[in-house]
Amino acid sequence: MLLCALSPAAAADDQAIRLGEFIPVATPQPAPQAQFTDLDGKSVSLADFQGKPAIINLWATWCRPCLKEMPSLDRLQAGLKGKLAVAAVSQDRGGADKVEPFVKSLGLESLQVYVDPTSGVGHAFGARGLPTSIVIDAKGDVVGRVEGAAEWDSAAMMAVLKPLLQGAQDKVKKAGG
Repeated sequence: MLLCALSPAAAADDQAIRLGEFIPVATPQPAPQAQFTDLDGKSVSLADFQGKPAIINLWATWCRPCLKEMPSLDRLQAGLKGKLAVAAVSQDRGGADKVEPFVKSLGLESLQVYVDPTSGVGHAFGARGLPTSIVIDAKGDVVGRVEGAAEWDSAAMMAVLKPLLQGAQDKVKKAGG
């Protein structure tokens, strides 16, 4: 079972963990094949996001740090619509019935919300707690992660995301001419 954020003891044991900060991977690797569903029950896979950078955010309705970061993810998606895909994948066991009213109560308008009641996505990415966000480039490679709540629309996080967005834009320009 995933824990909400990381316990202080677990965080202290791993000096590489900086809660709420982007941690790049040493060598980008293809994202694992993982499937989840949208709130209407339609199956979605990570391959559906290939072609543009993506953030896969693993969260749950009972996780307080998750609730704190959801509005910033919504603002990020609103500001970068078409340039970046943000997929908020709930790990709640209750699925869409539990998640949909919760999302409405938060007033999230731009964020794409999905459900994964078996936590298959969390297991595929080796998530150690919630929230965990995986950053994937336009090629479908995992380039980093954030464990713990982050301010996704902050200047610091935008500086991290800018090279990914620029790389995807350059790729589109090359393909177009």
